[in-house]
Amino acid sequence: MTETKTHKGSCHCGAVAYEVETGMEGLMECNCSHCYRKGFVLAFAPRSAFRLTRGEEATTSYFFNKHKIDHRFCKTCGVQPFGYGVAPDGSEVAAINIRTLTDIEPWDWTAERVDGRSF
Repeated sequence: MTETKTHKGSCHCGAVAYEVETGMEGLMECNCSHCYRKGFVLAFAPRSAFRLTRGEEATTSYFFNKHKIDHRFCKTCGVQPFGYGVAPDGSEVAAINIRTLTDIEPWDWTAERVDGRSF
């Protein structure tokens, strides 16, 4: 089990920044048409553990498929650092693109591959 800690992240240009309390276990790499094309590796945290620290006005939303996830991305650089959604149990979650965390080493993690194409 990995330790939960506060991580910092941002988009590429820095207009959008956030903090999230999460561990680096249970990461997901999905092959759906959206995640695969963007190279996402996702961590899921309770919405209350996520704090947007800069750039609410610099983000816009993208919805697709069932329109259940509010995929947020930077209007300037196009990077999608996070999204908002609802877990199967009904709780609000933040989906974090861990590739946008600024305080971890690249590939210092492992992710489970999920067949999102079949959902």
